[in-house]
Amino acid sequence: MSEQIRAAVLHPNLKGRGEQRRLPENALKEAVSLAEALELDVCNALVVPLSKPNAGELFGSGKVEELDQLFKANEVELVIVDGLLSPVQQRNLEERWHVKVLDRTGLILEIFGSRAATREGVLQVDLAHLTYQKSRLVRSWSHLERQRGAMGTVGGPGETQIESDRRAISDAIQRIKAQLEKVVKTRALHRAARKKTQYPIVALVGYTNAGKSSIFNRMTGANVFEKDMLFATLDPTMRAIELPNGRKVILSDTVGFISNLPTQLVAAFRATLEEVLDADLILHVRDISHVDTEAQGQDVRDILASLGVTDAQSENMIEVWNKSDLVDSEARQGLEAIAARSPKVTTLSALTGAGMETLFEKIDEGLVEAFLEEDILITYDNGKSRAWLFSNNLVITEEAADEGYKILVKWTEKQKSQFASI
Repeated sequence: MSEQIRAAVLHPNLKGRGEQRRLPENALKEAVSLAEALELDVCNALVVPLSKPNAGELFGSGKVEELDQLFKANEVELVIVDGLLSPVQQRNLEERWHVKVLDRTGLILEIFGSRAATREGVLQVDLAHLTYQKSRLVRSWSHLERQRGAMGTVGGPGETQIESDRRAISDAIQRIKAQLEKVVKTRALHRAARKKTQYPIVALVGYTNAGKSSIFNRMTGANVFEKDMLFATLDPTMRAIELPNGRKVILSDTVGFISNLPTQLVAAFRATLEEVLDADLILHVRDISHVDTEAQGQDVRDILASLGVTDAQSENMIEVWNKSDLVDSEARQGLEAIAARSPKVTTLSALTGAGMETLFEKIDEGLVEAFLEEDILITYDNGKSRAWLFSNNLVITEEAADEGYKILVKWTEKQKSQFASI
């Protein structure tokens, strides 16, 4: 195993920024977790007060010098700034501190790069990384950078070199987009095929590390990678499951969201995240034990809105308050009382399984559509249509007549149209 890279994490706390969703100490803790997700050795973690951003170095010259001494004393090799750095700020800080500097966007991109497992995931991460890199034209740190072919040569002095680099990155972006187009078309075909099935789609969404994959595994019996780590799951997974009442649904586990999710990643992963737009029901998984659970919940809702999730779809969403086993008994009773009064909320412990039965019940209730009862006639030689009705539990009564089967069915408009296409 290679030696861990020594890193420092800084959270700039801009004074007078108005109401903040998170305390700076909690924001710093999340940034440290992001660094640890990349298996870095975090030897310093600081909240740095900031009256106003310095255009050249973000921090004032005195603070930059003070931090430089701290980094030298602790032999820091990498500094992570939990915020957005301009290319100029990043370059200037690297020159002052003589270490590699990553901002929040760069760090999340590196994490995604280390997590991508499927061809689509790798392409999406590469696209996001190159889009980010194009604005900076600096070489990614070789310790963190995954192999990206010839793009390792990006960066060099002189305007001509910069223009050459920009063209090289633009060409690479176009190649990846062309490859992704094929993947997107395949995914669209799969979505179209699922729409023709009778199974509703239930999508798990939530802040990273909220426990989506643990819930997915408990509901499906699958073996999706799960770990108490930010962005443990990157590539989406789908499974058909049967609810306790016999109803079949498709369950989809998606990539976790995070505050200030890089716009490059939102754009690159749009095809993947659009799986949520096709869902008949959205399960918004929240880590109810987390100190910032409310802020995390709002971040998820904001990202869903940016993806195009409509108000109507938001109405058809159930909040799953996971990790209820981590709150004290009095608080848990209060949460359970709130959930008992709302069809849109349920408490759960994916670890112990407590609340899973109620979750299944609320999923079933959330998928209720307007049902119609209709009498239809199926001729005796049309066994396929009759079998389809029975296999989907749509038959209330059946009576044999001279001309065929007289069947009373209870179905939705969607099921009725599916029946017509048989």
